Amino acid sequence: MAEEPDALLRALHQAYARPLQSYVVRLTGDRAFAEDVVQEAMVRAWRHPEVLAREEGATRAWLYTVVRNLVIDDRRSARHARERTTDAAPDTPQPDATQAVLDSWLVADALEQLTPEHRAVVVGAYYGGRSVAELARDHDIPEGTVKSRMHYALRALRLALQERGVSA
Repeated sequence: MAEEPDALLRALHQAYARPLQSYVVRLTGDRAFAEDVVQEAMVRAWRHPEVLAREEGATRAWLYTVVRNLVIDDRRSARHARERTTDAAPDTPQPDATQAVLDSWLVADALEQLTPEHRAVVVGAYYGGRSVAELARDHDIPEGTVKSRMHYALRALRLALQERGVSA
């Protein structure tokens, strides 16, 4: 006896799922929503086995009424008023850059503590990608002086960062 309602429900789904889905798509324009509504209508038919025992015209009318009422209920709901669907995927998520921004501010602040000569070689080498020879030529100083300034600048920079709570 339990197989009879299951067989009737399968037959009901086979006979009405597509037409009901087309009906909901015409009402809403949303294919995914239509599938959900038809699924819910079939669940309600399963919960009300007396519907399966009705004649075909009455069962069809009941299903279309259920589907129409589900669409109306959805359109009146707060979810429908506030949510919007889209076919386009949102932008790809980007990692949080907050820490990188804070780190760059911290380094920039520490660089301000250096003498202009020391800051020039550090910025030229690390941010400008300049070689020792290029820095020496740009600043009209010997290469050994560039290396010396770089050494003392990095040492002073490390101390300035440690004063700001950065551990090396």
